Amino acid sequence: MDRLQLRLLGFPEFRLNGRPIELALRKAAALVITLAEAGGPVARDVAATLLWPEADTEAARARLRRTLYKIRNAFGTEIIAAGAASLNLRPGLAVEADAGAYEQACDAGNLDAAADLYRGDYLAGFSLPDCPEFEEWVFFRREALRSRLVQALERLVEARIAGGDARGAVVHATRLAALDPLSESAHRHLIRAHLAAGDRAAAERQGETSARLLRDELGVAPDPATLALLRAPGAEVPRTRYIQVDGIHIAYQTIGSGPADIVLVPGFISHVERIWEDRSCRAWLSAVSRFGRLILFDRRGMGLSDRVGARPTVEATARDILAVMDAAGSRKAVLVGASEGGPGCIRFAVDHPDRLSGLVLWGSLAKGSHAPDYPFALTSAQYDLWQQRLLAGWGGPAEIETFAPSVAQDRQARAWWAGLLRAASSPGAVAGLLQALRDTDVRPLLSKVRAPTLVLHRTRDRAVRVEAGRYLAGRIPGARFVEVEGEDHWFWVGEQGALLEGIGAMTSGH
Repeated sequence: MDRLQLRLLGFPEFRLNGRPIELALRKAAALVITLAEAGGPVARDVAATLLWPEADTEAARARLRRTLYKIRNAFGTEIIAAGAASLNLRPGLAVEADAGAYEQACDAGNLDAAADLYRGDYLAGFSLPDCPEFEEWVFFRREALRSRLVQALERLVEARIAGGDARGAVVHATRLAALDPLSESAHRHLIRAHLAAGDRAAAERQGETSARLLRDELGVAPDPATLALLRAPGAEVPRTRYIQVDGIHIAYQTIGSGPADIVLVPGFISHVERIWEDRSCRAWLSAVSRFGRLILFDRRGMGLSDRVGARPTVEATARDILAVMDAAGSRKAVLVGASEGGPGCIRFAVDHPDRLSGLVLWGSLAKGSHAPDYPFALTSAQYDLWQQRLLAGWGGPAEIETFAPSVAQDRQARAWWAGLLRAASSPGAVAGLLQALRDTDVRPLLSKVRAPTLVLHRTRDRAVRVEAGRYLAGRIPGARFVEVEGEDHWFWVGEQGALLEGIGAMTSGH
């Protein structure tokens, strides 16, 4: 059996039965890569349009035929089965791609092997400027794989420090900081690793490097957490722990203490470590932790939790909440559901009323898309257009004007949001989550909620209209509705008094 090997992490390389293959024509290389990554038949017209978008149908088909001929000559054998309507890699051809092996290692939790396999960004240095659809596909694929590397390195650093291998932690943390030089979280990982290795001088140099980059690139000072780490190791950010649910590792943290527990259920994007990099978010979290013990977590498929192929559901989120509470030793808690985290909280409130002392919903909704009796959400078509816009801006501060207009021009907020998006997920991975949110509908559950409920919504929220909050409050028995002035969707910017007071009242039983 012939064996086709592809190196896709870095500049692409091809081998057939161990023999290097030179594909001088870039579109020939792109066609082989496309078929290998598809894992099945690709329509001839789709391949022709992908690689020759400017040509008419007949010209594109002719160029495709010539490219197939050149591929056959380069390999010295037929590796592509070309049918009248579709193309496929030849049946019986064993295909090995390093990108696929890397993903399998990540899925299996073999993070050392995954880090070793990642020798460069996906198709680094390879481009087809005249093929925008191919370039967009490569961008999404590259960001997805890079995001998984960030997650793997973060976990490896923590595991090495916990296991007493500080030098190994330094190696992984150095690579992590190089991937995202403007991430204070990455620099803190490296500072922490140097401190664990007993090299305070290196830790202080890294702190200075981080401060210089932030000053020169963003015009901001280091976060107090970074400075605190150098003064008192371990005092800056809560330790990230993991609990396994349905075979998936869920990342969580706890901060503060007190008689009450508060569980924050995030919206569609979260990262339990990167959220501490934003000063306003840090201040909010610290304020809430003074009411009781605050429990944070990343839902499955997001942030530091395992990436998953299945679309997340409200039932899955409810299971994650329960598992995190059990792992943290929480018998009963106030749930704070932000935005798209609200539906999962509602499901939990119905399924586990005995574990809930109160429910706070911020900027949340009962249904993800428009219906005749739910007219204040985007239609499916509008939602899909918004999703395309969000994903097109991924890598930068995508849609910050929608989520937080009051800080949309703040350089530090923009850099933090862009970094959070990149670390939390990738365009391809988050697309399935967004589609699941679009299809969410917990309206039949609202009348079954029995916990004391507070619903808060900003008057001119641009992401979720205030009518969605009124709808929730009007259909959850005994719920109280508070309309907050402003247009920001993020709960940690703008006026926060009402939300903090509401959480404080819930924790005190008033």
